[in-house]
Amino acid sequence: MMRIVICGPAFPYRGGIAAYNERLAQQLLHEGDAAAIYTFRLQYPALLFPGKTQYDHGYAPEGVRITRAINSVNPFNWFTIGLRLRRTRPDLVIMRYWLPFLAPALGFIARLVRSNGVTKVITIFDNVVPHEKHFGDHMLTRFFVNSIDAALVMTKSVENDLRQFSEEIPCIVSPHPLFDNYSLPVSRAEAMVRLKLCPAEKYILFFGFIREYKGLDLLLRAMGENCIREQGVKLIVAGEFYEDEKPYFDLIHKLDLAGRIIIHSHFISNDEVKYYFSAASLVVQPYRSATQSGVTQVAYHFNKPMVVTNVGGLAEIVPDGRCGYVVEPDPVAIAGAICDFFSGDEERFAPGIEAQKKEYSWDRLTEALRSLAREVQKTRQ
Repeated sequence: MMRIVICGPAFPYRGGIAAYNERLAQQLLHEGDAAAIYTFRLQYPALLFPGKTQYDHGYAPEGVRITRAINSVNPFNWFTIGLRLRRTRPDLVIMRYWLPFLAPALGFIARLVRSNGVTKVITIFDNVVPHEKHFGDHMLTRFFVNSIDAALVMTKSVENDLRQFSEEIPCIVSPHPLFDNYSLPVSRAEAMVRLKLCPAEKYILFFGFIREYKGLDLLLRAMGENCIREQGVKLIVAGEFYEDEKPYFDLIHKLDLAGRIIIHSHFISNDEVKYYFSAASLVVQPYRSATQSGVTQVAYHFNKPMVVTNVGGLAEIVPDGRCGYVVEPDPVAIAGAICDFFSGDEERFAPGIEAQKKEYSWDRLTEALRSLAREVQKTRQ
C-alpha cells in the first residue's frame, strides 16, 4: 500500500482532467492504496477563464477524499501546501500539468515536497507545449520539469515535447485510459427523444469545448461538401465556446448549413454525455493540433468509431481503418472519411473498437505509475 496525493483539478471543478483525476483516485483506492486529491481553491482567476463557469454543479465522486487546497496565484499558499505535504510525507505525489500558467505554483510545491527525501513526485503531462502559445511558456515549463522526479505521458508526441526540456528525466508512455466513469450507453431511440432529434436522420458529433485549435471550422467546411449534402448527414456540436462564436455562425450562414447543424453550446454535464454519444453514429475530431484527447476515450467507452486528424498523438490512439479514420486536417479529407463511413456498413469498426478498448485499462496506468515510482526510488538509493 502507498499513501498517494493527486494534485490537480477535481470536484467542484469540471472537465476532462478533473474526471480523469477522480477516476484515477478510485482505481488507486480499489487497488488498496490510501489515495486522496488536493484540488484548487482557486484554479484560474475569473479574468483568465474563457468559459461561463469553472464549476460542476453535480455531485462529488463517491469514496474519494477531495481537499480544496491550492491557490494558483498565491505564493504564500504554495509555501503552506508544500510544507504540509513535506511534513505528512506521502509516498507519492501525482501532479497534472497542462498549462504553463500553473508551473510556478505546482513547481514550487513539488520542490518543497521532494525536499523531505521520502516523497516522490510524478507528473502526468497532458501537454508539455501548450496548444496556444504565449511569451514565457518555455521558461515556465522548464522550471516545472526541473521540479519533479519523473513523468508519465499519454502519447509518443508528448514524450518528444518533454525531451526538449530534459533528456534524463524518467518517462513512461501510457495511453489515456478509457473514460468508463460515464453512464452506460442508452438506446438511440431514447437519445433521440432526449435531444429532440429526428430518428430518420444521420448524425455525427463534435464534442467538447470550442477553440481554434480544435478545428470546428474545418468540420463545418467539410459539411458543405457535396457528398455530405447528398447523404443528408447532420452535425451535432455539443460544447461550450471558449472564444468568439460569431465566426462559426457566420460560416454556417455562408455555407447554407443552418438546417444541418445542431448546436448545444453549453457545458455537457456527466449525466448528459451518454445521450450525445448514443445519438451519433460517428465522432469527429478535426483538430489542427493535439496531444491526445479525452473525447477519444469517451467515444471508445460508447463504442463509437471516429474520424481524427493526423496531428499530435491522435493517430496513435485511433488505428486507421480499424477503429475509424485518420485524415489530414483538411475539409475535403474530413468530408471524404465521413462519406465513406455512411456509404458502407456502419458496424464494420465494432470488432476493432472492442479490441482496442482493452489497451486502455486503468490498471495499466497505475502499473506505469508504480514502475516510475520504483525507478525513482532506485536512483535515490
